Amino acid sequence: MIIISNTQIDSFKKFLDSHETFIIAGHKEPDGDCISSCMGLSYIIEKIGKPYVMVNAGPFKRNEIKNYAEYFRNDIPFMTQNERNKCGLIITDCSEIQRLGEIDGDLKGFDTFIIDHHKTADVSGENNIIDPTSPAAACLVLQLFEAIAGKPTKEQANTIFFGICTDTGFFRFLTDDSAEVFRSTAKLVEAGADPRKTYQKMTSGKPWNTRKLLSIMLDRAERHCNGKLVVTYETMEDTRKLGQDGRDSDAFYSLMLEVENVEAVVFIRQETEHSCTLGLRSREKCDVSAIAQKFGGGGHKNASGASTEGRTETLIPQIIKEFSKVL
Repeated sequence: MIIISNTQIDSFKKFLDSHETFIIAGHKEPDGDCISSCMGLSYIIEKIGKPYVMVNAGPFKRNEIKNYAEYFRNDIPFMTQNERNKCGLIITDCSEIQRLGEIDGDLKGFDTFIIDHHKTADVSGENNIIDPTSPAAACLVLQLFEAIAGKPTKEQANTIFFGICTDTGFFRFLTDDSAEVFRSTAKLVEAGADPRKTYQKMTSGKPWNTRKLLSIMLDRAERHCNGKLVVTYETMEDTRKLGQDGRDSDAFYSLMLEVENVEAVVFIRQETEHSCTLGLRSREKCDVSAIAQKFGGGGHKNASGASTEGRTETLIPQIIKEFSKVL
């Protein structure tokens, strides 16, 4: 992980100083890192004594983040043009307005600062901190917090620690250049973050239906590319029968990537008659973000996703074809 430079910190401070109010926004269907990054940024703005709102289109489907939903709204307050000119928009854990989803109100036209860690982020200008070497957006927010607000309280430390833990798979996905991540999280533990309670928060309370869905996903899973790729899918009927709450595809990814010779895993969910969401995971060598981009998505080298038009029966051959070029 690359340490944020003083120049980047000064750029963010300048952005904060040049606006009177703020909107903090994260991507639709948020995860723990998205939520924690937004919360961490709100702590910074509270420290400098300026008003803000946090917006997210939701839904807050993940069990571990449901209790954070009350801090967010899915609309922006009415503002005059003069008020909009004085309001700064901070987007974190993604870099595109369209990834924010259906927010009631016009988010275009605000002076914007972006904080993201995805490899596929494509942003120009000075108002951004983009670091694909960072395992979580919360790692970047933590550095900004320390530079501007100082030492976090116990509650703040637990929230930021939670974000780092979720995107690193409780540190399972870190590589050999991650010493700085552990140095940063050690400070959070010193400030009161509780690793055991955080792990329990991430892994317990799963709805029974998620275990039933997992059995369906395992039953449908098939291997391709000489056994290096595993693909499964969820139908609209599955969703109607088992619900949308507490999705746990991460359990499927983990189980499949433990299988001998498997290098990549794809999960496809038929969202509507004509659209699907894709989840792609891989071991070290396979860059699934490059494949996700071909279907209108993106993300990290080893964890990416996409929303695309099509049906599972036509998308699966296309996805296999793309993986066959790299596996």
